Amino acid sequence: MMNEASGKKKFILGIGFTFLFAFIGYLLALLPIFNRVGPLAVSIILAIVYRQIWGYPEFFRPGIQFSSKYLLRFAIILYGLKLNMDVIFHDGLGLVLKGALTIIFAILVTVLLAKLLKADPKISLLLGIGTGVCGAAAIAAVAPILKPKDEDTAISVGIIALVGTVFSIVYALLLPFLPISDVQYGIWSGLSLHELANVALAVEPAGEDALAIALLAKLGRVFLLVPLCFVIIFWKRRQNRSVNEPTKVPFPWFLLGFIAMSLLGSYVLGVYIPVTQSVMSFISIATTFILTSAMVGLGLNVSLKDLKAKALKPFYAMLITSVLVSILMYWVAGI
Repeated sequence: MMNEASGKKKFILGIGFTFLFAFIGYLLALLPIFNRVGPLAVSIILAIVYRQIWGYPEFFRPGIQFSSKYLLRFAIILYGLKLNMDVIFHDGLGLVLKGALTIIFAILVTVLLAKLLKADPKISLLLGIGTGVCGAAAIAAVAPILKPKDEDTAISVGIIALVGTVFSIVYALLLPFLPISDVQYGIWSGLSLHELANVALAVEPAGEDALAIALLAKLGRVFLLVPLCFVIIFWKRRQNRSVNEPTKVPFPWFLLGFIAMSLLGSYVLGVYIPVTQSVMSFISIATTFILTSAMVGLGLNVSLKDLKAKALKPFYAMLITSVLVSILMYWVAGI
């Protein structure tokens, strides 16, 4: 009985530990400079710094592992509410096709550059997927399928958050000097920037019309996350078969939850079930908070001494890819 009670205590306190870091990250993200990075990246950095100074908090391990695995999947399910399928089907199919070009280009180029640079293949693939689709959320969604080390997932999220934030600021600074319309700027940003938050940050100065089309273009890429996951499952099974490993790749059941939430948010909430905007805003904040808590669990696994050499080359590959995606999508947006 004592061991069972102790185990529950470690479990609950471990989850609370990740929540604490996420909460501190949210508070810091309200401050100047930190608000450019966002709570997710700030919280991961805090977790990584904690690990380097005080080591892994073994007492809290059960709860931390629960956050990094199961809360992560739950956050991805809730993330489906951010995707309005009705809008995509009615107004965004053309942008979905262009978004598919972004995804294919980003993944192939990142993987190719990783081979040329002799970079870590798993981190590079995660970064390619994050660059092509929707940043940290995409990395979190494919991680249970690709099964990288927790520290590889965490460092990939940290890199994507850093580069995405820098790019969104650069976009906003370039806006007054670009020979394209505000709507074209919105399409360019939505097709090339990494996170939804990056798109909002970069396009908000261009006005409501530009922001609306930018978010539509970005949501088109989020829409492709599910089919991409199934492509990865098929690829992993073929890869395992070719090297005589077990071909079974666990089905990511949480993706069905993602689809269900997308359908619920698109066709039920606000149509058959009245929901206020404040409730939807609360759910959105809660989703980000849960995802941030999960990422804290991953960040606590990062040993910078071990990853310093491993992460630098994938960072270069992803940075070059991001620049090339920006150039390609600028041309596409101007057509």
